[in-house]
Amino acid sequence: MNFSCLAALAGGASLAGLLWAEARDRRSARAAPKVATSLGFVGLALSSGARDSYGRLVLGGLVLSLAGDAILLSRERRAFLLGLLAFLGAHLAYAAAFALASRPRGLALLPLAAVSGVALRWLWPHLGSLRLPVSIYTTAITAMLWPALGSSRLEVGCGALLFYLSDLLVARGAFGAPGKVNQLAGWPLYYAGQYLIAASVG
Repeated sequence: MNFSCLAALAGGASLAGLLWAEARDRRSARAAPKVATSLGFVGLALSSGARDSYGRLVLGGLVLSLAGDAILLSRERRAFLLGLLAFLGAHLAYAAAFALASRPRGLALLPLAAVSGVALRWLWPHLGSLRLPVSIYTTAITAMLWPALGSSRLEVGCGALLFYLSDLLVARGAFGAPGKVNQLAGWPLYYAGQYLIAASVG
């Protein structure tokens, strides 16, 4: 069994622990499985070498995502903003990587921008002083997904799309409609997306 399979199995096991903690509202039990699952996607990329520009950019995005996951274990407002900044950097790194390995179609940007615009419009009344940072972040995730969908590698497009959808659920839970469904659906989407993106390295 190669390292990629081991990383996927370990990630699945730790994700199951995270989902259990979320379902039981055991916040103190979330930290270890969450960080372990995030370390898995970084390890998966590292095992592939990440020697070229694409690999280094993706690895940078994965490391920033790991940092964001760790920071967002806290519920403090400052931690939320720092976590948002870490994930903003991750999306920008991914966007730069995907632009190197794809031919994005101009027309594809229109429906993506429309979906992001509708989501932002729905969140707008709930954002308060966070309207500007959330608007910037929404632009970044759209910019990340657009070149990914132009890639010939299925794991890139699928991974980026799953990450995008998980971000919508995070926003829904944080600002629009809190509830367990956001975490229980969002975490599998997020980690599946990140592991697919990590698998695209090498």
